[in-house]
Amino acid sequence: MKKTILLTLSIFLLINIIDAQEEEKKELKPALLVIDVQNAYVPWMDQSDKDMAFEYINAAIGLFEKYELPIIRIYHQDKEWGPELDSEGFKFAPEVKVKDDYPMIIKHYGNAFTKTGLDKLLKEKEINTVFLCGLSATGCVLATHVGANDNDYKVFMIENALLSPNAEHTDFIETIMSSVGFETLSVMIEYTQ
Repeated sequence: MKKTILLTLSIFLLINIIDAQEEEKKELKPALLVIDVQNAYVPWMDQSDKDMAFEYINAAIGLFEKYELPIIRIYHQDKEWGPELDSEGFKFAPEVKVKDDYPMIIKHYGNAFTKTGLDKLLKEKEINTVFLCGLSATGCVLATHVGANDNDYKVFMIENALLSPNAEHTDFIETIMSSVGFETLSVMIEYTQ
């Protein structure tokens, strides 16, 4: 009798442990953050990788559009030195194929989560994973990566879709951070469907 009770209790506990582990496994619910690819900042970046970075940014945008996944435009604006909100410098570079109807976040700090509505917007859309592209790999993209981790998101930089003032530094950041190539990104996104 005791063996039967212990066996039943063990099975019950095992089932509860398995159920708890299944609840912890979250379905991948991704969003793409296109960060600071603004006319005011692009000239400060190493231009050797610019064309390739814009090509990969646009490919990521196309992939997220194909699967109707959220794409969020992140803009940097300093209240003292600009760029002014209505200026050409504030706008995204024309080579980047973002649409005006994508949600827009304006930040005043490197980390796009600091004193913005980004976390609230992502939670409203039930997003748990963010993919980052844009600039600077060594500045705002890196800071936003840290901010995403701090806010319990899975976060990945998109390899070759990043720029910084020094291309070697961009390569280094892609190597040491959770960067994914476009093929891997495509498989991850297709897996969500």
